[in-house]
This record gives sequence, C-alpha cells and structure tokens, in this order.
Amino acid sequence: MTVNGWIQILVFIALVAAVARPLGGFMTGVFNGDRNALSPVLGPVERGLYRIAGVDAKAEQHWVSYAVSMLLFSVAGLSLLYLMQRLQGVLPFNPQGMTAVPADLAFNTAASFATNTNWQNYGGESTMSHFVQMAGLTVQNFVSAATGIALAVALVRGFARSSARTVGNFWVDLTRATLYVLLPLCAVCALFLVWQGVPQTLAGAVDATTLEGARQTIALGPVASQEAVKMLGTNGGGFFNANSAHPFENPNAVTNLVQMLSIFAIGAALTNLFGRMVGDERQGWALLAAMGLLFVIGVAVAYWAEAQGNPAFAAFGIDGSAGNMEGKETRFGVAMSALFAVVTTAASCGAVNAMHDSFMPLGGMVPMVNMMLGEIIVGGVGAGLYGMLLFAIVALFVAGLMVGRTPEYLGKKLEAKEVKMTMLAVLCLPLMMLGGTAFAVVLDTGTASMANAGPHGFSEALYAYVSAAANNGSAFGGLTGNTLWYNLTLAAAMLVGRFLVIVPMLAIAGSLAAKTRAPASAGTFPTHDGLFVGLLAGVILIVGGLTFFPALALGPIVEHLAMNAGTLF
Repeated sequence: MTVNGWIQILVFIALVAAVARPLGGFMTGVFNGDRNALSPVLGPVERGLYRIAGVDAKAEQHWVSYAVSMLLFSVAGLSLLYLMQRLQGVLPFNPQGMTAVPADLAFNTAASFATNTNWQNYGGESTMSHFVQMAGLTVQNFVSAATGIALAVALVRGFARSSARTVGNFWVDLTRATLYVLLPLCAVCALFLVWQGVPQTLAGAVDATTLEGARQTIALGPVASQEAVKMLGTNGGGFFNANSAHPFENPNAVTNLVQMLSIFAIGAALTNLFGRMVGDERQGWALLAAMGLLFVIGVAVAYWAEAQGNPAFAAFGIDGSAGNMEGKETRFGVAMSALFAVVTTAASCGAVNAMHDSFMPLGGMVPMVNMMLGEIIVGGVGAGLYGMLLFAIVALFVAGLMVGRTPEYLGKKLEAKEVKMTMLAVLCLPLMMLGGTAFAVVLDTGTASMANAGPHGFSEALYAYVSAAANNGSAFGGLTGNTLWYNLTLAAAMLVGRFLVIVPMLAIAGSLAAKTRAPASAGTFPTHDGLFVGLLAGVILIVGGLTFFPALALGPIVEHLAMNAGTLF
C-alpha cells in the first residue's frame, strides 16, 4: 500500500460526502413536487406524459396498488426486451447484421436488465445490435434505476407520514426520477465521456491495421450514453465485454474517478433525502456513516490484499512489491482497481475495471461479502437505502429485546408485522445465493462451466449466484455462464432477489404510513448518534457472518490458507 493510493481513496470518499447533501436536497424537492430549475423545461413534458398515460398526478396509491403497478411495469419491460432480442435480426440499426439472441440467453438478459442487475452472459459488441443496446438495454437502465429510486421514496414516506393510507403514486415517482434526476445527470456525464474519448455513434465497426501489420476489427456504437446511465443508475452492463476495463468505456484515470463517483452519487444522496423527509437530517447522516464504516473496512482489506502480491512469485525470483497486477489495467493500478471493485459491489452496479477472478483470495472475498450483506453499503439507487432501512429495523428490534421495550424508529413502533416482513425480505437473498450454489457445485451441468478446480472453482459459482441474487451483475470470471442451466437459474435468482425484497418492503411502508408518529421520550433509543451507527453496522456484520461464513470458508478463506502453504488453484 502507498500513501498516493490512500490519498486517492480519501479524495474519492470526500467527493462522495460533498455530493450527498446538495443532490439529496434537490431530489427531496423533486419528490415533494416542488418547482426547481428544470421545471420550466421538463414540467410541460412531465404533465404531457401524465395526460398520454391517463395518470392523475394528484391521486396517490395504497401500497398494494403501488406494488401492482411496479410489478406490471417490470413484467412489461422484461417482455419487451425479450422480444427485441429475439427479433433483433429484422430490427433497424443493426450495421453488423446481428442475428436473433437464443431464447435462454434472451430471457436471462431481459430478467437481468429489468431487475437492474445487468448480469451479462454475452459479449455486448458481438451479440447486441445498436437498436437493442439503445431501445432495449439503455431504456431498461433508466427505468429499472428509476423504479428503485421510487421504491425507496415510498418507504421513506412510510416513516415520514402519520395515519396515512397511501405511500405515493408509482407512475409519478417513476416519471420524476427519470426526468429530473437520471436524464439530466446522464446527459452531463455522457458529454463528459465523449470529451474524454468515449465513442458515441451509430456507425458500425471499423477495420484498422496494427503496428505488426495485422488486421483488427474495432467495434463502435452509442457507448457514452449507455456508459453514463450504467454508472449513475448502478446498472453496470457494459457496451463491451471487457466492461470498464475497455479503453472505449473508461479511457483514463479521470474517467475512472468520475465513474466511481457516479456509482455512489445518487445512493449516498438518498440518505440525505431520507433525513430531510423525516424532518431530521441527522438520521440520514447516521445511515450514511454506517455505510461509510463498512465501506472503509472493505476498501482497507481489498487494498491490503492486492498490495501484497502473490507469495508464489518469490519462488520464481519475481519481485512482487508492486502488488498483484494480474487482471488489472496498468492505467489504474492496484489502488484504483481495488477501490473500483469495492465501490461497484458496495453499490449494486457490477461494472468492473479489473477481473475479480484474478484478485488475491481475500481481495476477491471483499466484493463477495459486499453483495452477501445485501448491497446496503450505499447500494443500488434506491435499493441500498431501503435495504439499509430494513437492517435498521432488525437492529432496533434486537435493541428492543435487550432492554425489554417495544422497538420504534422515528416515532413508529416496530411490531410483529414489520419484523416478519423484514425477515422475509432479508432471508430470501441467502436462500437464492447459497441454494443456487449448492446445486451448481454438485450437478455436472454446473461444474462443467467452472474453469478452475478446488476452492477457486467453488468461488466462481458462489460469486455468480451472489451477484445475481444481490442484483449486482458483476462476474468473478472463469465461469462459462452462457449455458441453459446458468441462464435459467441465474435469471430466477435475479427475479427473486429483486421482487421478493420489494413486495415485503412496500408492505412495511404501508404499515408504517398508517401508524401515528409518537413524540420521542426519555426511553427512546436515539438513532442519530455513534451508538446507533455501531449497532447497525454490527448487526449487519453479525447477520452476514452467521449466514455466509461457512460458504466463505470453503472458498476464498481456504484458498488463502492454501496459497500461503504453497498450493495454488
């Protein structure tokens, strides 16, 4: 580890903290329906969309209606994207003549992008036409991210309101998240990326002659626009197979920093929105502090592991003092590769600028742990906030048991219904992560796709199901995922990981909104100080440790011990 590396990491953390409050304030106004600087231009567009869709912007929905609207919208998006891929060969903007995507891969991809996972069992530049990339994948990048933001705002209203029957209007929240938050930010980000050298064109591939005289085909397309929403919407699906390790997606150190900041910006700002909407910004800062504590621990472990290098190098007389550079881009180095890996898995982004399969065992374990915890360390846009609030309910329930008092949060008593729904949402993730892995590592159809034996091969399968169920989408590498088994089982993990968390969460939002908000008393547990931050972070780590330590022991932990004993996989 170097001083320069830590300075870069600290600069990134400072930028995230600086962005959170102003962006959080802007989004609070957007979802409260306040007029803002964009209203003169986008206000008429918003009202026009409501008229076309027949939506009454003033009519709010019960949580059940909100959930049904969200589910129908998601099913429609998934179905449309599936059809686009199957009909790709006859659709326009297909300069390379891409043929129809196979049915199982098309379903996996449709489920992936509709759930904001963006797991890719295909090479983007060699599989998807410009039309599918733009009208299919990029559109889903916007609306799946906007859906996550809308759902988080609905839960926040549950805490903020008193004796209310509604949690908002899904169609209004979806529209405002897209128009006022995602589109303007993505437009600015895309222009910046074009300036830095990221392609944005409808032209097909071009041929070039290398210095050695060989002929090379270089894929081009509408990259910058997809790249912008890929990061800001924590989607992660790359235009190119190499994702953000590709110089056309991530040309230099400046774009690398901007992309990492884009991944965290909206998720961090939503904690400030939470504080503002419940009437106490300190509540939002407490959540962000808990996220930040877990994030710093992850970065420190990953950076330390990658800076050590592989001890096996010494046996061959190779200097490993520069750290583990296998699978990393020299333009980013060890520090920024480790930071990017932690950022992209702390959020449900899944973009990668280095291959996690080539990380040291403990360095590769950190991204897995981030996802196993439910990606609540900032998390996906919206998903990170409501995931963290679910863990806050668990933490306060535990605190209530310790002192023999009915738990409450922000004046709302947390009773049996809220705790049951919370546990349903929390436990569905390990069910898919560990259950999917268990089948994959004992069935021939699962093990046939693993490139490595031993604990590293186990980690490849474990990472895949963890990434899918956590709606992250990053790949460990080394696993051939484009098979019937993995396409279908990973798609199932994505759908369960998205919707079996959302529906109970909305039930909690509706239940809390209907309750009266009691004033704080002498016995109220404070939820804005360091004690709460420590309790929340501790509960998250304990729940994660009890659930996933045996699986981690079979994978990265035993691989690390074996590596130090001279055995490599």
